[in-house]
Amino acid sequence: MTELTQALLESYRRHGGINHLDGVNLPSKGAVVEIVRDLLCLLLPGFFDEKLIHSSELHAETALRIDSVSGRLEDEVYKSLRCFDCDDPALRDPRPAAFDITRQFLRQLPEIRELLQTDVEAAFEGDPAARSREEIIVAYPFVEAIAVHRLAHELHRRKVPLLPRIMSEWAHSRTGTDIHPGASIGSHFFLDHGTGTVIGETCVIGNHVKMFHGVTLGATSTSGGQSLRGRKRHPTVEDRVTIYSGAVILGGDTVIGRGSTIGANVFLMTSVPQDSIVLMEEVRSRIISKRDRQAYVDFQI
Repeated sequence: MTELTQALLESYRRHGGINHLDGVNLPSKGAVVEIVRDLLCLLLPGFFDEKLIHSSELHAETALRIDSVSGRLEDEVYKSLRCFDCDDPALRDPRPAAFDITRQFLRQLPEIRELLQTDVEAAFEGDPAARSREEIIVAYPFVEAIAVHRLAHELHRRKVPLLPRIMSEWAHSRTGTDIHPGASIGSHFFLDHGTGTVIGETCVIGNHVKMFHGVTLGATSTSGGQSLRGRKRHPTVEDRVTIYSGAVILGGDTVIGRGSTIGANVFLMTSVPQDSIVLMEEVRSRIISKRDRQAYVDFQI
């Protein structure tokens, strides 16, 4: 044990870039996750609670939860600002800023609920397998992914460091959907299945957009590293676009025009006019008899 302790201490000394010692506290991932769970209960009362809430108790339960979330969120925002903006003279004492940001954020919850209502409606209208809106909220991972994104995006807009990313990566780990909190997503958004979908930081997505699993809205290259920070690197998707599974759309100058449909497995690095259909070519399926399968494999080899 003594030898291992010394080896680790030597590693801490030599590789300082992955230590966080003798500094201010970072936000707590566990605390942020619990805050997000409570925020989901505020957005969708009765769906994420462990016990049934009667309407007669709703006022008291909501007030208590808002009060609890407010204090805990303010603490985590304070830690984030203190850790990452300590060089800003205006934030040498970030407590007042943390208080203001938290209050502004919480005031946006009714508006976020309105947007989330449109997302649930889009999912119900867009998926004939859905039996009810309740099924969508309880069972579809997309709802959790977009709800957390809309919360994280509000904090990102207010330039809160780290917290939005903790929130989005928690949702990513639970739903398989990777949405950067910086992405701007309009109303009536529906992500069917959602597994493997990636939406980059500077994406702008309009209203009534439907996407399927495995879609990537990414950058053409990140070899420029930190020099690319702040630039528009990811696509713009206009209103009423449908993007089928496996499509890869790259580039900050790429615009998918209103009303267009992007087929499965399409690879795009150029803009598409409105009301277009983009399909993969030169990819054909072949149907053969099971009896001929081995001969076909031998021929291919």
